[in-house]
Amino acid sequence: MSTTVEAMRRRYPDVFVPAWRRNRAMLAVLAGLVALFIYGLAALGFLHPRMIDGLGKLASVFVMMLPPDPGSVDRAIIYLKALGETLAIAFLGTLLGAALAFPLGFLAARNATIGRVVRFLTRRSLDTLRGVDVLVWALIWINVVGLGPFAGVLAVMTSDIGSFGKLFSEAIEAADKRPVEGVLSTGGGGPHRVRFGILPEVLPVMASQVLYFIESNTRSASIIGIVGAGGIGLHLAEQIRVLEFQHVAFIIILVLIAVAAIDWLSTRLRLGLIGTRRVATA
Repeated sequence: MSTTVEAMRRRYPDVFVPAWRRNRAMLAVLAGLVALFIYGLAALGFLHPRMIDGLGKLASVFVMMLPPDPGSVDRAIIYLKALGETLAIAFLGTLLGAALAFPLGFLAARNATIGRVVRFLTRRSLDTLRGVDVLVWALIWINVVGLGPFAGVLAVMTSDIGSFGKLFSEAIEAADKRPVEGVLSTGGGGPHRVRFGILPEVLPVMASQVLYFIESNTRSASIIGIVGAGGIGLHLAEQIRVLEFQHVAFIIILVLIAVAAIDWLSTRLRLGLIGTRRVATA
């Protein structure tokens, strides 16, 4: 028996190498990541004693938030109107971004456009738009069109063009090729290939992505209001500045309820668009 094992060891030496030796490169990378993580904690002050003090102050802030209270009915109405403005910013910005990104997604997809130069320039333009945070876009548009919700809509729209363009192009590239081949085999041209071969495959996926971004952009629209782009974020920043933490808690609860409601509604719509199985695995 031992002779057989020795023969197998000589014939297949790699099989008998311990697992830790075969994965030395992976272990080295893992050790480097752990070291970088520890260094980051130390460099950014996470291991400093003030971190412990900060946690104590955070607990005090939470205590001051209780119970959530808008202060008066009039103030609550103001907050609700601001929340409605935030939802409008998220909704309009998302739809405008998706509408403008729709043709760009086809220009950026390998199987929908012929020109490599056009595809390259489109992809790099989408990368540029996506690489700038929505808060930065809000600051830029505020300087262009002034304070208010219009700047917020433009900021969400500009940021979403880059994100939607990339997602749409990936959905188009991942579309089943058989419907396209069927259209071409019947004599259909380029427009027919897109209209009857690609669009029926990708439109439900695109609609699902738009619904998800409406929910995500509701949170983003709450933040960009802090810099003056409209919505409830401005009121949130004001109440934090004057240490009215009960008002802050009330505003946060309003935003959470709105996001939860949008999430529930978008999930129901996505189930109808792309099916239970695909939503569950998304």
